[in-house]
Amino acid sequence: MTTPRLQLDEIPYREDASTLFETLRQRPGAAWLDSAQPAASGGRYDIMVADPMPGCPRPPAATAQAAAWRSWLEDLKAFHSHHWGNYPPTDPPLPFCGGLLGYLGYEAGSALEGIAVPCQDPVEVAAPVAQVQGYRWCVVQDHLLRRALLVSQSGLPASEKAGLLRALQAAPTQPPPALAPGFALQRRFEPTRNRQWYRQAFERIQDYIHAGDCYQVNLAQRFTAACEGDPWLAYQTLRRVAAAPFSAFISLDQQDALLCLSPERFLSLQGHQVETRPIKGTRPRNPDAAEDLRSAQSLKNSTKDRAENLMIVDLLRNDLGRNCLPGSIRVDALFALESYPTVHHLVSTIRGELAPGRHALDLLRDSFPGGSITGAPKHRAMQIIAELEACPREAYCGSVFYLSADGRMDSNIAIRSLLCQDGELRCWGGGGIVADSQADAEYQETLDKVGRLLAALEERFL
Repeated sequence: MTTPRLQLDEIPYREDASTLFETLRQRPGAAWLDSAQPAASGGRYDIMVADPMPGCPRPPAATAQAAAWRSWLEDLKAFHSHHWGNYPPTDPPLPFCGGLLGYLGYEAGSALEGIAVPCQDPVEVAAPVAQVQGYRWCVVQDHLLRRALLVSQSGLPASEKAGLLRALQAAPTQPPPALAPGFALQRRFEPTRNRQWYRQAFERIQDYIHAGDCYQVNLAQRFTAACEGDPWLAYQTLRRVAAAPFSAFISLDQQDALLCLSPERFLSLQGHQVETRPIKGTRPRNPDAAEDLRSAQSLKNSTKDRAENLMIVDLLRNDLGRNCLPGSIRVDALFALESYPTVHHLVSTIRGELAPGRHALDLLRDSFPGGSITGAPKHRAMQIIAELEACPREAYCGSVFYLSADGRMDSNIAIRSLLCQDGELRCWGGGGIVADSQADAEYQETLDKVGRLLAALEERFL
């Protein structure tokens, strides 16, 4: 087999990449991994794809058991190896040069853990548990070098590439000052369960903790609103309010889409180096600078939040140990304070070295879902979540990820996420409950995490 080649075509750099994605988003399988530039909290790269390759393995049905999900992940490995098995690292380094990209929903993790997910809603319309597709070209924007590229693999027809280049070069350099109409909410967001349900679930978790079943459980509630129109307009509004470095817009069927404003990395793999950065501990931002600083310091000094974070650090060290070299796992940062447009967070960083013979998808499979959104110990916490939440999390608390042709992988924890499907917009907010948690404070935290997102949509589109 000949060594594969990449073609790198320069296109005009846009500080706000939404104008570039405008040229692609109507294509099949369009997706944007959004680093939230030009916001101060943004990351370095934007990645955009469309026009997926045929033949990528389809994920199992929502009711599938662990064996089916393991088999599908093996099929993805085989697909990746067949198409890109001898791709060398890119020079200059790029995060993604084509490959696999999509999302894996929380319920796939439940299946892998052998946990049935009961559903007590009389009608429950769920999005696909996973969507992962193969791509032979992508657009990469590097905000550090202020460079934009169309990255295409050998085999992409010349006429197709020429059409892409024309469209991308003609994209506006600045977004319009106001969004055109084309999306609307039919009513305000409403919780699927009421506050009394939350308190009862909280008390049940406390009973489990005091009985020694678990140390921490992440409890979430869901909010829904009827909607119509193009969710791309909703996403553009949300990213102006809550920009985050692991955001994503992923097109699903018709006008359905996943809108993700996540600040949290799940797993990164570069060469053999693995990194995960769990978030545990949250305080709302305050427009008053002095109050905002006090909120941040309160979080930084919180014994409860630090203990909660440490539990998840220990859990993730164990998860990484399934695929990393013994002795290679280390905690490089503990309880670091990071601030985003709507909240402050405590973030830790854990690194390790992938063992020989282990694959990026082995790492994802054996660590999924992320411990920061389950609790500890993971299996028991997930059983309790399934018992109490009684409706699927779908993409929420799953992961948006890519596996590049050259073996690089990166992924997020899909928090601060909304699903637009069949005329309904669904959003979730949750938080970790430990022995010294207070029900009212924990309930308020679920609102703090997504309240500004929902309010922004209601103000703009209701």
